[in-house]
Amino acid sequence: MTAPRVAIVTGASRGIGAAIARQLAADGLSVVAVARSGEALDALVARLPTDSLALACDLRERDIAPQVVAATLQRFERIDVLVNNAGATPRGDFLGFSDADWDDGFALKFFGAMRLCRAAWPHLVESRGCIVNIGGIGGRTGSAEFTIGGSVNAALLNLTKALADRGVREGVRVNAVNPGSIATERTQARIERIAGERGIDAAQASDELARQLRVARFGTPEELANVVAFLASDRASYMQGAIVDVDGGQTRTL
Repeated sequence: MTAPRVAIVTGASRGIGAAIARQLAADGLSVVAVARSGEALDALVARLPTDSLALACDLRERDIAPQVVAATLQRFERIDVLVNNAGATPRGDFLGFSDADWDDGFALKFFGAMRLCRAAWPHLVESRGCIVNIGGIGGRTGSAEFTIGGSVNAALLNLTKALADRGVREGVRVNAVNPGSIATERTQARIERIAGERGIDAAQASDELARQLRVARFGTPEELANVVAFLASDRASYMQGAIVDVDGGQTRTL
């Protein structure tokens, strides 16, 4: 019997990451779920239908990525898929951000992903596996209130293209997904902030934000997870260096 494929999913304790972990497990993959929240990870892994592993750690620390790879190999002896989803970046006034804010913005979402790609790469070459980086549409379109996030996402998208170029030679597929406005806790917090500033209820604030973004509705984590699962599958075998916007049409530039 062929051993199940193995996927490392970062930022897996909630939201988009948890949805990706659930979908990949539903597709038969063993999942190594990585995040800082051990309790949430344990609860997630306990409900997955495949043999999976929870790893509570902070990918901002420089020596953690090799440890994640080593723990995965010790348990499953292979790595087939790496999904770099961890990392949230703040919105706000460019002039109000300190160097520490910028350092923290890049530390997890970019450098954490880069280090995991580097540590996992030889094993992905061996399995002819794939990487899916979760960026964000801010990496395509600049916004005055999203300078850190947009810069981080743009860097991650460029890394995706560069690794895809190497992957052509070495047999590793590397693609990226750009979420738009997805109905997660972060989006809900943004809606509640608008409601408080405008003195309106959450439903009105949600509708107003959707109108501002020129989308019909917010996406769900499950909709984004379906795209990631496709990119991680053999059905996407000819996709290399692709950047897929899952944003309800919010991005209108080429």
